[in-house]
Amino acid sequence: MRQTLLRIFLDEPWTLWKTDAATGYPGPGIGIAVLVLAALWVVIQLIRKRSPLAEEQRSSLLLFVGGLIAVNFAPNLPFVSFPVFGYGFMLLVGFLTAVKMAERRAMREGLEPTVIMDLAFWLLIAGIGGARLFYLVQYADRVFKGKQGFELIAAALNLSQGGLVLFGGLLGGAAAYFLFCYRRGIHPLQLGDIATPSIFVGIGFGRIGCLLNGCCYGGRCELPWAITFPQGSVPWQAMVQRGFLDPESTATFALHPTQIYSSINAFLLAWVVTAYYPRRRHEGETFALGCILYSITRFTIEYLRNDELGQFGTSLTISQWVSIGILITGLGVLATLNGRRDEKLSGTPATSVTANRR
Repeated sequence: MRQTLLRIFLDEPWTLWKTDAATGYPGPGIGIAVLVLAALWVVIQLIRKRSPLAEEQRSSLLLFVGGLIAVNFAPNLPFVSFPVFGYGFMLLVGFLTAVKMAERRAMREGLEPTVIMDLAFWLLIAGIGGARLFYLVQYADRVFKGKQGFELIAAALNLSQGGLVLFGGLLGGAAAYFLFCYRRGIHPLQLGDIATPSIFVGIGFGRIGCLLNGCCYGGRCELPWAITFPQGSVPWQAMVQRGFLDPESTATFALHPTQIYSSINAFLLAWVVTAYYPRRRHEGETFALGCILYSITRFTIEYLRNDELGQFGTSLTISQWVSIGILITGLGVLATLNGRRDEKLSGTPATSVTANRR
């Protein structure tokens, strides 16, 4: 695990690489970081066969130039560096990759790419809010124990020790999704087919972030690829608290890398639903297939995890119960679509489907 990937230093903005004496984390100066981002941006534009100085790109270039000028004032700030967290970084990578993939599919279907970006921000806000709320409800004793007053608010907002539950994000995102489709007059099943592969790509990168953060850990494992987490990590603290581990232990016992299992599973599902997308007979089939496959695989992986206990008087975790709900949803959508034999895809442009339905 590596909760902090690196630190960006402000006291020496043009240093290539240094190590923070207090935390031991290395990183570049803020000026070098901005230069690297600018170079990556130019390379991406060249790969896409666009001139970096094209009219629509000039504002971005001016932003980078302004950033390079501004970093010279960084040493005057009251703090010398700031961290780049592994979990947040992987969420950002997943978000941007998923959005770009969905934009390309939307263009092929006749939708404006701006629709995808607008939807992405709706889902980002609602998803994070739902994921955090779900976590606070599920782990209220762990988060709020011994706290009062302002400490309760601080604990609710603190994400440094983990604190986002995927299914909470899915539920919050689903509510925002249907509201967005209603306001924009877009058929939810059509847009759902476009977005489904991207959702799995985002989950795949997000689970890598879970590994870096130490959350969503597995149970005891004797296989060669088992992993351990160091003293003070999220799994170590949870196991000590539950009496599974000696407080003097320097690391956890060997565990299943369920974060990697989940990441590989998500990327495979993204490939499967992407391959199925052009073969679908009805709008919504790709979404239904994604629900069915993901619920089955997630239900299975849960047996290898060790961070959740059984709920509702059963051995099933809350994630397994939600998986059952997602499976029922997917099967219901598929059954409904198969009953509509007169509404098969006709090859008409997507814009004809997006008529205002208010």
